[in-house]
Amino acid sequence: MTNPPLPDAGYIHLYTGDGKGKTTAALGLALRAAGYGYHVFIGQFMKGIAYSELAAIERLGEAVTLERFGEDQMVHPQAPRESDRQRARDGLKQVADAIDSGDYQLVILDEINVTVAYGLLPETEVLALLDAKPAGVELVLTGRDAPESFFKRADLITEMREVRHYYADKGVLSRPGIDR
Repeated sequence: MTNPPLPDAGYIHLYTGDGKGKTTAALGLALRAAGYGYHVFIGQFMKGIAYSELAAIERLGEAVTLERFGEDQMVHPQAPRESDRQRARDGLKQVADAIDSGDYQLVILDEINVTVAYGLLPETEVLALLDAKPAGVELVLTGRDAPESFFKRADLITEMREVRHYYADKGVLSRPGIDR
């Protein structure tokens, strides 16, 4: 499965902010990378509920590997369960193994910012992973509430800003195929 590494050092992307589209932007990059022939590893933290993008990722075959490190219920920000913390620790280990394997040119840590903000993982452990990133691997960190240290380490920062949302304006709930 090993492809040659990226032709440069590889960069760290940060997709954050209160607006919609952080995971979607990361998945768009995954699609582009897979289309080019790179292999992609996506680690989804805190997500265990079925989302439509999972079906699409399965159709990409071996070009994209997706691992999920969440339960089928939401994590309460003020009262995370020990099982939430354990899944996050296990997930970070799997992501580190994927990075070290040399098999992936793009590695996405989906919702890692929220995972840190909720106290499921120490910020220092994620920073250590960023520091240990080998050349030729591109990393993407997604989620709201990114800590300032992630801003300092990122080479590319996109901050999604909510201007208007039909949930707030019209009470429209999450729609399959569009919002989930």
